[in-house]
Amino acid sequence: MVLSTTNPGKVAEIRDAIGEFVDLLDRPVDVAPVVEDAPDLEGNARLKARAIASATGLATLADDTGLEVDALGGAPGVVSARFAGAAEDAEANKAKLLTDLDGVADRAARFRTVLVLAVPGGDEIVAHGVVEGSISTEQRGHHGFGYDAIFIPEGDERTFGEMTLDEKQSTSHRARALADLVTQLKAFPGSPLLSRQ
Repeated sequence: MVLSTTNPGKVAEIRDAIGEFVDLLDRPVDVAPVVEDAPDLEGNARLKARAIASATGLATLADDTGLEVDALGGAPGVVSARFAGAAEDAEANKAKLLTDLDGVADRAARFRTVLVLAVPGGDEIVAHGVVEGSISTEQRGHHGFGYDAIFIPEGDERTFGEMTLDEKQSTSHRARALADLVTQLKAFPGSPLLSRQ
């Protein structure tokens, strides 16, 4: 299975969660970047999975994740990576979000991940994962990536940035989506998991 992402944080989390079940190959460097212009997370994940599967002839797993903040009407959502501009600067994204929420009492938010596993020939699996939480008033922690240092998952007082990978994987949106994927993959015709059960 090819991973469509070049994001090292996503690669680490995906390998940690499902690497024991399937052989994961990094996205080939000679495959052009995919324009993520779908209106939602599932559409973007599908665009990436289908493009790489078509280019490589291999089953491809793509992830699209968004942070949805209630006080901002669900923003940044599908444009989470580009919230502060096209440069996809994680530090600028966090700074903009904290500025936009300055003085706002309702800081409820959720991380949502959609995974699409596309198989050459048209078959696909779509998996979902959501974790509820809130946005901190300042950055805390140095682990993880993206918005991790300002997202506090429900039931904890720490941000994802203050957690180890194992701690984050026990509750995160991506881990939940990957668990959903593995459950579906076990029943998928021709799944590499079928011979490893």
